[in-house]
Amino acid sequence: MQTLYAAPTGSGTACTAAQPCSLTQAQTSVRAIAPNMTGDVVVQLAGGTYTLSAPLTFTAADSGSNGHTVQWQAAAGTRPIISGGQKVTGWTVADSAQNIWRANVGTGFDSRQLFVDGRIATRARTQVNRADFTASATGLSFTNGALSYLNNLANKSRVELESVNSFTDRYVPVQTISNNTLTMQQPAWNNNTWGYDTLTRPFRSGPMYLVNAREFLDAAGEWYLDTAAGVLYYKPLSGQNMATADVQLPRLESLLRVGGTYAAPAHHLSFTGLQFSNTSWLQPSTGQGYADQQTGAYIYGSWSRPSDALSSCQSGCQLFEATRPAWRQMPAAVQVSAANTITFAGNRYTNLGQVALGIGNDANAHGTGVGLGARDITVTGNVFEYLSAGAVIAGGVQADAHHPSDSRMTNSNITVSNNVVHDVASEYRSHVGLLMTYTAGSTMAHNELYNLPYSGIALGYGWGANDAGGSQDYTDRGLYNYQPRYTTATIAANNRVTANFVHDVVQQMTDAGAFYHLSASPGTTVNQNYFRNSNGWLGLYFDEGSRYVSAANNVFDNTGTWAYTQEWANNNTGNLTLTDNWTTNNGSNVKNGTRGNINTGTVVVTGGNWPSGARAVMAAAGVQSSQPSDTFALRGQASGRCLDIAGASQANGALAQIWDCHGGTNQQLTLTAAGELRLYNGTKCLDVLGRGTANGTAVEIWDCNGQTNQQFRLNSNGSVTAVGANKCLDVSANGTANGTKVQIWDCLGATNQQWVKVTS
Repeated sequence: MQTLYAAPTGSGTACTAAQPCSLTQAQTSVRAIAPNMTGDVVVQLAGGTYTLSAPLTFTAADSGSNGHTVQWQAAAGTRPIISGGQKVTGWTVADSAQNIWRANVGTGFDSRQLFVDGRIATRARTQVNRADFTASATGLSFTNGALSYLNNLANKSRVELESVNSFTDRYVPVQTISNNTLTMQQPAWNNNTWGYDTLTRPFRSGPMYLVNAREFLDAAGEWYLDTAAGVLYYKPLSGQNMATADVQLPRLESLLRVGGTYAAPAHHLSFTGLQFSNTSWLQPSTGQGYADQQTGAYIYGSWSRPSDALSSCQSGCQLFEATRPAWRQMPAAVQVSAANTITFAGNRYTNLGQVALGIGNDANAHGTGVGLGARDITVTGNVFEYLSAGAVIAGGVQADAHHPSDSRMTNSNITVSNNVVHDVASEYRSHVGLLMTYTAGSTMAHNELYNLPYSGIALGYGWGANDAGGSQDYTDRGLYNYQPRYTTATIAANNRVTANFVHDVVQQMTDAGAFYHLSASPGTTVNQNYFRNSNGWLGLYFDEGSRYVSAANNVFDNTGTWAYTQEWANNNTGNLTLTDNWTTNNGSNVKNGTRGNINTGTVVVTGGNWPSGARAVMAAAGVQSSQPSDTFALRGQASGRCLDIAGASQANGALAQIWDCHGGTNQQLTLTAAGELRLYNGTKCLDVLGRGTANGTAVEIWDCNGQTNQQFRLNSNGSVTAVGANKCLDVSANGTANGTKVQIWDCLGATNQQWVKVTS
């Protein structure tokens, strides 16, 4: 094995421990070695931040040879950060009355994201009432005099309209505003105002915002970038100190592109122990906007549509179907295509303005220009958090994704296992945690997913329209005027969704499930998963065209209807086999003998009396103990100090307090699938004293016993709920000094109840 060494300040060509080089030089050095490898080549990255000026691209020339692998990995005990951002410093007060700060950041670039202290800040926005607007072919008009100030905004063409609907989250840039009329940019306006769940006729009227004007900057945590002046404005959250805040402004749209060609793919590469951060996908800021359709696929370009589309195309129409075969995918921050035998292990993907990891997506979503063709890709032991869109999307949505014109385009044997996915899709809410569209022989296993706006895990695409023989529904809609009616099956088959723990999902959108499925997938299994808390929405959602899937030995705790199949008259949904599942909700419309379905052995559980088989599934679901865990400290937002066990004691009854953050084991927490916050290598649990529920009850450590006073829920707003008491972790009396007691109290949303996860 040969080792090269890189460092953030590396220079020269030696690439030794004594004289480390830059990442680009390390790549050049690897290329000289790669063709004739006699053992693995390791590129060891020292700790620190590697700020990129352009994405790193890995092709066949960067690949291992003779069965050996090129390993890009962190030095022991470090977490190197691969960053596309600019650290913003030099803050001064811009408006003392409003507590708005400014910093000079330069010109010649734009960003849709800002990351402050590890969280996604909110672009300046104002929520508006849909009823105040009337749509036309060119935009929106209003008569409410309270909105007349919009006519006088300084930078009207930087304003966007965001519409959060049922299963779409849409963005349309404004062209200009005058005479109480918002004229919108094209083709974004047209593309967002026809089809299904449209901006103008949503299936659920969620919030609508005007976004990205300096005049909207009025709430703590909001920001605005004046690109012409090169000035960034920010209104800090309570307790944030702009002299010490870590503020990152993205300058790149992607960080890593792994891919060659079908004839010469990238291969035998691994990336381990790294952090990928600080990107921003800019297309929604252009005239294309973001015409979201479902799970992130979107319409691009200009299309012919009826002159009365605002009335005739609000639940589909024939001309709309012309767009469907050409829908595009969002490019990820880390991209893999035309590649095989690639591993991503133990990495952290955080603060990314798009999908974190795209595997074998369509060509438009890959900076190399070559899509699909991903085989034997392993994604294991990673953490995905605080992302604008989804964590992982594997597979494409266009024709070559489901019926490859070249067999080398086939996506197969993709394994996504033992990952933690939480607090993602915060700005593109229709994205799910993990999505595989068209893949063969792939696996999603032992992942934990929580705090998600839409579905947890999704498998399949196409609504059955691309399956052998097609769909009568899509014949009626007119789709086959624009694409073939295929006579052969898609590549989707023999996929496995096993032992995942999916909880606290569908928190903002609707028409969703903890697990969501589309189209035929022969030999596919959904087994031994633990689904909990789906906000009243479905457990298993078998949507249009779902066929030949079996689901066995799954646990459904506090979901809506546990198994639902979309059995419209002509959409071919059926041939589903559900056996021996446990649920707290007996609702299901999957009936034996209907459309070839089998549904047997379901056990309805009440009062928390789970049978031993169900308990075994619950215990085994999620990240396996042998994998890297999601270990972190909790830093108080108001105090800047960490939750700490007094005196580093490991004795039962040792009390929790706040103390300067130092990374010691008495500040390191691991969240388990059961909701425990474990310390000291899992030997002790955070515990509410005496199972108390009263305000002011102390928090301590105790032997882990599975009681509800040792169960906690980390919420997306930064609070931590003690489940048994239904109260929040609270720093006593708003204290900020070392040694201040941590207790439980009614959840008030105050900064002494807000915590930031700090990871090494």
